[in-house]
Amino acid sequence: MPARSGVVAPPGWSRWLVPPAALSIHLAIGQAYAWSVFKPPLESSLGLSGTASALPFQVAIVMLGLSAAFGGTLVERNGPRWAMSVSAVCFSSGFLVAALGAATRQYWLVVAGYGLIGGTGLGIGYISPVSTLIKWFPDRPGMATGIAIMGFGGGALIASPWSSALLSHFGTDSSGIARTFLVMGVAYAVFMTLGVLLVRVPPDSPGPPGGAGGRAPSRELVSSGQVSARNALRTPQFWCLWVVLCANVTAGIGILEKAAPMITDFFADSSSPVGAAAASGFVGVLSLANMLGRIVWSSASDVAGRKNVYRLYLGAGALMYLVLALAGSSSKPLFIVCAGVVLSFYGGGFATVPAYLRDLFGTYQVGAIHGRLLTAWSTAGILGPLIVNSVADAGKSAGRTGPGLYTTSFLVMIGLLAVGFAANELVRPVHPRHHEPAGGGGRPPAAAVPEKGAGL
Repeated sequence: MPARSGVVAPPGWSRWLVPPAALSIHLAIGQAYAWSVFKPPLESSLGLSGTASALPFQVAIVMLGLSAAFGGTLVERNGPRWAMSVSAVCFSSGFLVAALGAATRQYWLVVAGYGLIGGTGLGIGYISPVSTLIKWFPDRPGMATGIAIMGFGGGALIASPWSSALLSHFGTDSSGIARTFLVMGVAYAVFMTLGVLLVRVPPDSPGPPGGAGGRAPSRELVSSGQVSARNALRTPQFWCLWVVLCANVTAGIGILEKAAPMITDFFADSSSPVGAAAASGFVGVLSLANMLGRIVWSSASDVAGRKNVYRLYLGAGALMYLVLALAGSSSKPLFIVCAGVVLSFYGGGFATVPAYLRDLFGTYQVGAIHGRLLTAWSTAGILGPLIVNSVADAGKSAGRTGPGLYTTSFLVMIGLLAVGFAANELVRPVHPRHHEPAGGGGRPPAAAVPEKGAGL
C-alpha cells in the first residue's frame, strides 16, 4: 500500500473531492440493503425458508460490526486508501465466492462468500472514510459524514432494480443467481477502485483544510477533551450510544431485510395484491428514504443537536410502527409512508452517530471508536431479521396470513425503540478523567468546532 505521503492532499486540493471518493465505496457496499430481492429466488431454487434465506445478510451485518470493531485501529493507523482497498477486494471477491456457491448449489458458500468475506469488506469500507471526512470538515461533521454515508443507504436504490434486471435476464434458478452475483462482483470491483485512487488525507495544518473559511462561531461545547478508543469503552456514554444505535438499527433493519416479501404479504388478500416488480420498487423507495434520511437528518443535527435528533428517530419511529401495526393494511400509501419514515430515521441514525461520537470523544481516535460502536449493528443485524422472520414463519405455520404475520414483531420493535429513547436521555458529557493528557497524542485539533444545542 502507498505510504501516507502518497495520499496526503497537495496544496490547493479541494476537500469536496473527498465525499465522492467515499461515495464510491458506500454506494457499492450499500448493495447489502437490496438483499431482499434475492430472497424469493434463493428460497424457490434452493428450497430455503425465509429465516434461512436471510442468513447471508445476517452474517454480513455481523461481520460488518466485527470487522469495523477489530479493524478500526488499523484503519486509523494505515489510512483511508489502505482501508478502501481492503474493502474493495473483500466485497467484490465475496460476490465471486457466492456465485460459485449458487452455481454448485452449495448454500454454505453463498453464506461464506456474501456473509463472511463480503461482510468484512462492508465493515472496513463503512468506517474507512469517516474519520477522514470529519478531519476535512471540522465545521460541519454531520453534513460531511451524511454525504458519504447516504451512499450506503442509496446503494440499494441502484442495486435493487439492477439485481432484478440481471435476474430477469439470466433467470431466477441457481445458475441465473450465480451469473448475477458474478457480474455484480466484477462491476463493484471496478467502481470501488475509483474511490481508492481519488481519496486523500488532509495535510497537518493549524487551520481548516481546503479553504474551509476559518473557524465557525463559538458555540456551547459538548466536550473539549480527546478520548482514546480504549478509554471510550470505559465510559457510560459509549454504552448508552451502543443501546441507542442497536435499537434504532433493529427497528429499521427488520423492515428492510424483508421488505419485498413483507409488502406482498401485507396486501396478499386485498383486491389489488402487490406483484414482484412493485415489491422491488418498494425496496427502491425504502432505499431512497434511507439515503435521504442520512443527509437530511445528519445535517439537521449540526443545528438541532445530536441528542434532539435521536429523540426524533426513536420517538417518532415508535409512533410509525404503531400506525403500521394498527392501520398499515388499510392503505398502501400509508404503509409505504410509515415504512419510509422509519427507514429515513434508520439511515439518519447511522449518519449522525459519527458526529455524536466526535462531540463526546473528540477526533483523536473517532474512527476506532466508531468501529467498536458498530458491534451494535452486528447485534441488530441478528435481532431485526430474527424477530421479523421467526414471527412470520411461526404465523405461517399457524395458518395466519397478511398483516397478522407481522403485528407481534412490530410491537416488539416499539418496545426496543422505547429502550433506545431512555438510553439517549441518559447521555451526558464525558468526565475529564477519561480525557487524554494535554500535549499527548490526543491533542485537540485546532479546527475542532463544537455543536450547538446538544442538550447534553
